[in-house]
Amino acid sequence: MTKKLKYYIVKLVFRVGALGALLFLYFTGKNEMTEFLTKPVFHGINLLHIIWAMFMIIMISHIFPTNLRSMALLKSKKRKYVPVKDYSEYELLKYVQEQNRKAWQVMLVWLIFNSIWALLYLLSVIGEAELLIISGFYFLCDYICILFYCPFSSKLMKNKCCVNCRIYDWGHFMMFTPMLFIKNFFSWSLFFTSLIVLIRWELAYSKHPERFWEGSNQILKCQNCKDKTCKFKKK
Repeated sequence: MTKKLKYYIVKLVFRVGALGALLFLYFTGKNEMTEFLTKPVFHGINLLHIIWAMFMIIMISHIFPTNLRSMALLKSKKRKYVPVKDYSEYELLKYVQEQNRKAWQVMLVWLIFNSIWALLYLLSVIGEAELLIISGFYFLCDYICILFYCPFSSKLMKNKCCVNCRIYDWGHFMMFTPMLFIKNFFSWSLFFTSLIVLIRWELAYSKHPERFWEGSNQILKCQNCKDKTCKFKKK
């Protein structure tokens, strides 16, 4: 097991704890959770503010990643690009077109799926607290996808691992999609910061697609991977 994989397992446990904290708050103080998502910004300080700050710090760390981050994220950076000698630009173009098509499929599926929560919220079947719990569940599922099984990878994108994933940094946008439905500083700050993370990633991909394909970036080849986060996944 690599250091990176051990680190990811620790982060998975942390995310289980974060979801557990949200569920505890939900079952012991659902009204406080609702007030947090509906009242003005300055309404006392509680555990929910700490969780919100944690979400924000994690997203900011993706906007300004350090070398401690995974290769799946750092492949967007020039310093992590080692070009394959005489790679085919035509093959790169084909790869980009195919990956873009699949990425749009993922986005469509995700928006359609989350429209269910939007409809239930508008019909008052679920409330603000339930939407926050859904985001917390997505927060955990992000690392389940990285370490164990990702339906987007296996069913739609067909990429072999997270290091080679075209939509790797879409995770926060997906996590906080339910927050878009709540008109409040805390909810919208999470959603629109996640949108900035997504836009930053897409700009990097559009400007330098050669960094995202193992056919043009040697770092992304299995023999050069130091993360090995695919250990628990079916090869």
